[in-house]
Amino acid sequence: MSYYHNKIISGNFEDVIKKVTELLKEQGFGVLTEIDIQQTLKKKLDVNFKKYKILGACNPAFAYKALQAEDKIGTMLPCNIIVQEIDTNKIEIAAINPLVSMQSVKNNQLENIAQEVSEKLKSVIKNL
Repeated sequence: MSYYHNKIISGNFEDVIKKVTELLKEQGFGVLTEIDIQQTLKKKLDVNFKKYKILGACNPAFAYKALQAEDKIGTMLPCNIIVQEIDTNKIEIAAINPLVSMQSVKNNQLENIAQEVSEKLKSVIKNL
């Protein structure tokens, strides 16, 4: 089982970010954070890097259930989705597979929550 779900599509980088955000919203997620790796690496290290953003997505209902089951689970939230430009107009989108990350916690209550979140994130990837 892979630690992520992914898909490569054709499109404009910023348009793909918007589409991913819309699809996440349809699945009950909001984007809490957006980290621009390209900009950060340029600013901090003065290196050139491809277009690469990390979107920190959260579904409040599932986050609440997970926090009730395991109070330290916040160390693994939010769910990260990356959008990276592989080539001109060739964009890869990858989302964490919560089933894999939750295995390290060893809390049976989290398994069902992780399964549902994983299905929602897979749906986002599939619908791109």
